[in-house]
Amino acid sequence: MQRTLMRLIMAPRKRISTLNLLLSLILVSMICFILIRDWLTTIEELPPGEGRTWAPQNKSLLNKKKEIVGKSLNKKVFAAVLPVKNKNGPGEMGAAVFLTGKEAVQGTADMKKWFMNVAASDKISLDRSLPDVRIKECKTKIYDLNKLPKTSVVIIFTDEAWSPLLRTVHSVINRTPDKLLEEVLLVDDFSQRDDLHQNLDNYIKRFNGKVRIHRFKERNGLIRAKLNGAKLARGEVVVFLDSHCEANIGWLEPMLERIKEKRTAIVCPSIDNINAETMAYTSGGEINSIGTFFWSLHFRWDPIPERIQKTLKSAADPIPSPTMAGGLLAANREYFLQVGGYDPGMDIWGGENLEISFRVWMCGGSIEFIPCSHVGHIFRSGHPYNMTGPGNNKDVHGTNSKRLAEVWMDDYKRLYYLHRRDLIGKDVGDLNERKKLKEKLKCKDFKWYLDNVIPEKFIPDEEVHGFGALQNVASQLCLDTLQKEEKTTTPLFVFSCQGGASSAQVFSLSKKNQLRREITCAEARESEKVVYLVPNCDLGNKNQLWEQTKDGLMKNLGTNLCLESLNAKNGDQVPLEICDKDKLTQKWEFIYWD
Repeated sequence: MQRTLMRLIMAPRKRISTLNLLLSLILVSMICFILIRDWLTTIEELPPGEGRTWAPQNKSLLNKKKEIVGKSLNKKVFAAVLPVKNKNGPGEMGAAVFLTGKEAVQGTADMKKWFMNVAASDKISLDRSLPDVRIKECKTKIYDLNKLPKTSVVIIFTDEAWSPLLRTVHSVINRTPDKLLEEVLLVDDFSQRDDLHQNLDNYIKRFNGKVRIHRFKERNGLIRAKLNGAKLARGEVVVFLDSHCEANIGWLEPMLERIKEKRTAIVCPSIDNINAETMAYTSGGEINSIGTFFWSLHFRWDPIPERIQKTLKSAADPIPSPTMAGGLLAANREYFLQVGGYDPGMDIWGGENLEISFRVWMCGGSIEFIPCSHVGHIFRSGHPYNMTGPGNNKDVHGTNSKRLAEVWMDDYKRLYYLHRRDLIGKDVGDLNERKKLKEKLKCKDFKWYLDNVIPEKFIPDEEVHGFGALQNVASQLCLDTLQKEEKTTTPLFVFSCQGGASSAQVFSLSKKNQLRREITCAEARESEKVVYLVPNCDLGNKNQLWEQTKDGLMKNLGTNLCLESLNAKNGDQVPLEICDKDKLTQKWEFIYWD
């Protein structure tokens, strides 16, 4: 009875104590939230289909600086501190993101629509951390930020996915010293997606004016959009980034330092790969290649030649390059516009990287790669937006490249037209202004460029014994690559002669006795009695050396066998046989169709 009475007496107190405790916890939680709300990271809804992502950090944290004392300079300098947040989250430190279930299905659909996995990108913080991929020589470099120019970072976009675009912006804000960043200028090239209008305008307000948007009322195309972006920019230096990049630690300072040293240098960062499917960030390590070109006016990479390697004092030195790969570059804004910016007559995308490369070198400047600057880039296998130019032009690379050839390549444009005979006589717009620019700047000719900037470049019709289509006298068939990719070893074939219409039938017999194309050489294989085209031309390999005898035989000096066409038909691999000067099937002649 007594125990029952005590329970009845205590019960209300228990209920009251529980209620008081609950109210106290609520009150404490509210106070804590008020105190920390200025820096608390929140989750923000993105437009439909874009998933969720992290909002940016508090501005005071983003602008935090680390003071470093430069021992050799005996002065204070500053370096940006990489914000560290959500280190255990998806994609942190550049890790890959692998999707499962419905997310994986969505990722597969994204790869078809966007040519990148937007579902994977949406799972990653916009402020994700990245590994410091700089070489040790770069990590110890010290920069006096007070002496470096302020910069406008210009990002062109058209209908870009939300999270890759915003991650580009966040990476620039997070990893750029505030005193060096004049602005991030987003240039909207007539996007049609609703979420890239008012939603984006609202989003960038959090950057307190550091990020602004300019919108075009009609499609300009990447080339003209970048040119107009440079004109709109306010910084002393203009940097162009694509809309699916991530700036890495210390990315900007080394480029600015080089531009400060040499105003006429247009510099490019080391471009790291962001996997389009997993968003994994990987570095290519030290720069070991320079940009060059094919005579078809497409870009290619080549090993750094010994003549350039000898001039480099350390792995951190700027590397002069005959051409640049694409659109990631930094330049003194005034110089960039003075030297001609981009050709406003070029449409959409394609060829502009070679045009600016040739022009800058020929007009007194230089193109340089900066090993200490790293920017990640999502390399996509296609374009998710319309690449058709005005007048339903689906060959914008061709017409852009013809403009380049006609203005800057002088008589060497003949080698371009070997690949694009279909463009001979085609109207590609007025070229007078670009030719006047060439005269105004007193630019050197293209032969100077070949002799001084890229002397390693093989010129198919100079210093040769023969050039053109190599035709068999008996069968009337010509040597042909059948348009096979020549980056790896490929067989050499015969096919009906195309009368100069096919660049796959253009060969040279150089004065160094190489039967070759632009980047590949013919190599005899004695065991198989056939010939292959190999990408590594080697004068020390006799199986790659040939001579055309006075009887017209094409003889290999390593095997002493000759090219044969007996019983050959279209598409057959060209055989080798014991040389016989009396056999017409072994007689070949170079034919050039003008």
